[in-house]
Amino acid sequence: MSIKEKKWYVVYTKPRWEKKVYNLLVEKGIEGYCPLNRTRKKWSDRVKWIEEPLFKSYVFVLVAEEDQTAVRMINGVVNFVYWLGKPAVVKREEIETIRKFLHDYRDVEAVPFDLRENTQVTILQGAFMDKKGVVRKIINNKVQVIIGCIGYSLVAVVDKSNLMMVEK
Repeated sequence: MSIKEKKWYVVYTKPRWEKKVYNLLVEKGIEGYCPLNRTRKKWSDRVKWIEEPLFKSYVFVLVAEEDQTAVRMINGVVNFVYWLGKPAVVKREEIETIRKFLHDYRDVEAVPFDLRENTQVTILQGAFMDKKGVVRKIINNKVQVIIGCIGYSLVAVVDKSNLMMVEK
């Protein structure tokens, strides 16, 4: 008998269904995580602290690969988020980092990084893995990156998901 290896995945939900999907996962005995951000909302007659999902339309699930179909069948789940043709796996450490961050801070905002021309990036996979380059041009989901580390300016078209911005 083999023990199923569980990994954290990201599922895409119907709009504004994050909490409902999380509760339905729990009811089915599936471990999930819906990071909630405590934020102040102001109405005309009052101010109130509320909890709203940090990532709109996303919920994390901890399942084995063979249990993914059960997750897809949950009402409100659209599908898994894919990266390079497979459901995206999230490292346990990243889930813990999100939990700690939300525990220590209030009114947190999740901001996707925005690639722009002349942004320094690191290539995550392929022949130029770990090489740094500069974004030259953005065409839909592809990015032209100038790689100058070998004494020549090579221009490679790289998938956006295969790049990470270089922190300054």
